[in-house]
Amino acid sequence: VRNIFIFVIVFIVLIISNSLFTVDEREHALKFRFGEIIQTDYEPGLHFKVPFVNNVQKYSKQILTYNNPQELFLTKEKKNLYVDFFIKWKTDNTQDYYRSTGGDELVAEQRLLETVKDGIRSEFAKRTVVEVVSKERREIMSEMLNDAAMNARNLGINLIDVRVKRIELSDEVSESVYNRMRQERARFASELRAEGSESATKIRAGADRERTVIVANAYRDSQKLRGDGDAKSANIYATAYNEDKEFYSFYRSIQAYKNSIGTG
Repeated sequence: VRNIFIFVIVFIVLIISNSLFTVDEREHALKFRFGEIIQTDYEPGLHFKVPFVNNVQKYSKQILTYNNPQELFLTKEKKNLYVDFFIKWKTDNTQDYYRSTGGDELVAEQRLLETVKDGIRSEFAKRTVVEVVSKERREIMSEMLNDAAMNARNLGINLIDVRVKRIELSDEVSESVYNRMRQERARFASELRAEGSESATKIRAGADRERTVIVANAYRDSQKLRGDGDAKSANIYATAYNEDKEFYSFYRSIQAYKNSIGTG
């Protein structure tokens, strides 16, 4: 009897333990019935299932990082570039994720990796080496990420980011790239010098015109002032003559006498 009682207790404990499961806030959960998905998107907490009929699989909600080793890609000129990059992703739609990958994280990463590599390969094939290794790299990765993210959604995956860590060139490609970059910089410097020379010529011409105008205006003003002074002087003499003709005649004779002495 005692053994039967212990067996019953153990059986009840097993039934209860197999009837309950918990979902952490950092997890997604899928409930199956004989291999068929019957419920998704559980809230965090304690949940029930039918023992031996239902089973539950859980997947992390956290962001995962996959570091891809050096990979070879070709540019528009068929030049080899060795690229290191990493991917950040997380599960999004657990039902699609399970159906496309079987819930296997390694399978998910490999399928996601192929999607990303196809995107990089396509973008690099549109551009030259100089464009890839210069300022267009961010634009390339942005366009590639948008396309790859759309494809990743079909896998139930949210592709968060793809970043290039390093791009390495072969010696031959490196020399070609550096020569082209030097030529571009020399051309740009030449254009700047030409623009600077043209600007300097315009500035000098403008300054010469302005100086001519200023001198002409100053001469005009001085002549006007001189004319006004002569007119006022003549007016003063005329007034003095009218007021005292004898004194004015005497003053004028003295002035004439001084002038004759000065020139004598």
